[in-house]
Amino acid sequence: MNKSTPAAERASRSSFYNGMRILPRPQREAMYEIYSFCRAVDDIADDPGDREPRRAALEQWRGAIAAIYAGTPPQHLSGLAQAVKTFDLRHGDFLAVIDGMEMDVVADIRAPDMATLDLYCDRVACAVGRLSVRIFGLKADAGLALAHHLGRALQLTNILRDLDEDAAMGRLYLPREALAAAGITATDPTAMLMHPAIGEPCAVIAALADVEFQKARVIMANSPRRAVRAPRIMGAAYRVILDSLIARGFAPPRAPVRLPRAKLLLIVLRNLL
Repeated sequence: MNKSTPAAERASRSSFYNGMRILPRPQREAMYEIYSFCRAVDDIADDPGDREPRRAALEQWRGAIAAIYAGTPPQHLSGLAQAVKTFDLRHGDFLAVIDGMEMDVVADIRAPDMATLDLYCDRVACAVGRLSVRIFGLKADAGLALAHHLGRALQLTNILRDLDEDAAMGRLYLPREALAAAGITATDPTAMLMHPAIGEPCAVIAALADVEFQKARVIMANSPRRAVRAPRIMGAAYRVILDSLIARGFAPPRAPVRLPRAKLLLIVLRNLL
């Protein structure tokens, strides 16, 4: 496999691409396959079509993953099957990702309680981290801890970055408890985001993300540098995004925040040298 393959082409559109690209070839190819799987099920979750066909499509993915572990992978998933075999990836982590996407399909998530938000983050982000750290080569305990903390940090940052985009799809991932504490009781995501106190629940999520970034940083500082080079790049890039969001503020209108390419390249170089 090389960059011209479908999995690599899909990965090239990812904000994580530069982190994946620096890996040795077997790890790089496996990460492209993981990203391709995640992109496929995420596209199903975000499809504006009827819910039942999307649930059926996710169920087909469960069957395809089961076939990989039964030794009869579909031809188009031969690359993913090779990654599973080479890095001993866990069946349950793939299923957790699909379960997380299904949470968005069953009903639009709007102001979940904190326990539901934690479950969602574990499924759509930490489970991907658990697959990834096996590919990176981290020891089991450190890898699971890094997957948990960095996965949550990245997903919480995504939630803050994509507030308006998610609201356009009828979704809002800010926790119910934080919204209520700020006196925000509306049920429509767009209306909630227009509330003058919306910065308060956003600050709660930003603070949680900050703690998770700090915990992830400690784990990476105590791990072999080669094994955490890719997650260091991912974490540093998203840390810049979080800091930019905090500096911009969350009162409407909210200008989009994106990581400048030059800054991303500097982060990559800093972690390669």
